[in-house]
Amino acid sequence: MHPSRRLFMKSTALATGSALVSPTLAASALKSRGGSRADTIRVGLVGCGGRGTGAAAQALAADKGVVIVALADAFRDRLENCLSNLGKSPDHERVTVPPERQFVGVDAIDQLLPLVDVVLLCSTPSFRPAQLAKSVAAGKHIFCEKPVCVDSVGYRSVRESVAAARERNLSLVSGFCWRSSSPERALVAEVHGGRLGEVVGITATYLTAPLGTRPRQAGWSDFEFQLRNWQHFNWLSGDHLVEQAVHSVDKINWVMGGRHPVKCTALGSRFCREDKPEFGDIYDNFTVIYEYPNGPRATMIARQQANCYNDNTDWITGTKGYAWINGWAPTHWIKDYSGTTLWSYPKDGPTPNMYEVEHETLFKSIRDGRPINEGEFMADSCLMAIMGRMSAYSGRQVSWDDAATGSESLAPASFEGAMPISPAPKPGSAVTGSPLS
Repeated sequence: MHPSRRLFMKSTALATGSALVSPTLAASALKSRGGSRADTIRVGLVGCGGRGTGAAAQALAADKGVVIVALADAFRDRLENCLSNLGKSPDHERVTVPPERQFVGVDAIDQLLPLVDVVLLCSTPSFRPAQLAKSVAAGKHIFCEKPVCVDSVGYRSVRESVAAARERNLSLVSGFCWRSSSPERALVAEVHGGRLGEVVGITATYLTAPLGTRPRQAGWSDFEFQLRNWQHFNWLSGDHLVEQAVHSVDKINWVMGGRHPVKCTALGSRFCREDKPEFGDIYDNFTVIYEYPNGPRATMIARQQANCYNDNTDWITGTKGYAWINGWAPTHWIKDYSGTTLWSYPKDGPTPNMYEVEHETLFKSIRDGRPINEGEFMADSCLMAIMGRMSAYSGRQVSWDDAATGSESLAPASFEGAMPISPAPKPGSAVTGSPLS
């Protein structure tokens, strides 16, 4: 694989230096081919795991002019599995990825970018700031899965890339899929329209079972072992608050209109995960209280523990009433304090596949020549989750400015040789895994 730390270290330089690169814009290429709906959009996938394979299939379903022309992944077996699964999709005839366009390695994106108009960034989260910077520098339109960063340094790199993408008229669509869900869109529009009055409180839950693991195989380096279990390692995933529950954090950010919380206080622990190396160094659970100017508070509760009650809901309290979002049911309504229903999403209301809607939005913006950029909320929602983890790990209150301007970088000094697994952080101790200690 020839892992290289330069993927991390060059991210900021690539974003700020993008003006030095002559871009090959997909919109320009489409215009030169006549600009019709039938024109091909060449798409490359970076990160061929389950989410990446799903994103590629959804891109194919969203636009009949999309052709998957290149794949890149750190591991050959994942790339081949992705290609096999895409070959079984209804749109398999638009998957044309011969061996010379299959790239393996941590830096494989470098070989893929020159071949595509659009890139789907679905690799391990810790690599996304650098990959986003490279994609913008290459002049590509982008679908970027969540989370887009796992630490403060990555956040600042992403914000620079977002600004560069806007300057270059590139579309950048995020993987925060609930923003593309019709019932959630309708409910949040009601809230922003004043149906609840002023929002004074939100409680969000993301309670699930632990994700799968892969026991170590003969011949795996420490780097490969950790990368194959990336969801369980803080430096790769940001912990499950940042990697998974960030969807609910993003809904908080959405409802609050993108306003930044002033600070947060959090707690978390690890006591249910088996004592096996593949369970890494992350926590089992988090509770984060976000505080906003003038008093509103939002509480985020996340848990990955087996054989427990699962829940993924959002409760929004306003001065005129309260709202309920249960995306898994789905159920969406708003009531006043007498219990009278003020609004509910119709049972026969449209519910298009939100994952496909994300890609429809991206490709329509490209074909219409009207770039869309979702980068600001994409980055800020991730930082909200990061500051929650920082507070839980350290046992300290963390301000937005602490997280946004801090020095936290989770990337190891080297990807080669021994990479010991750190013990899970203990809040209040001298060693917390956070630069706040």
